Amino acid sequence: MKNFLISVTLIATSSAALQLFMPWWIIAVVAFLVAYFLKQNALAAFGSGFLGVFLLWMLCAFLLSAANDNLLASKVAMLLPLKGSVKALLLVTGLVGGLVSGFAAITGSLAIKLND
Repeated sequence: MKNFLISVTLIATSSAALQLFMPWWIIAVVAFLVAYFLKQNALAAFGSGFLGVFLLWMLCAFLLSAANDNLLASKVAMLLPLKGSVKALLLVTGLVGGLVSGFAAITGSLAIKLND
């Protein structure tokens, strides 16, 4: 459990810092490296990768959206089949980031077996 929380924290903080200077997909590289070096099993790696970036992207999207009274988010949610729901758009945003990071983390945990 302690390793899981460390992994979630490392993925979230490293991704947040690196996304300021690098493309969005750096989350996959971060999740891969954290899962590889912390040597988690596949399920724990996916969970920590997913949770770390899911929470990060949900928080970032919420803060950016709240800064302009959800004007842009509601318009984007109208374009998607979300019926204008800002909450659903924030959830979709978190899910996309979480899945990218989770699959990268599971790849990192399984890459350990290639070196055995």
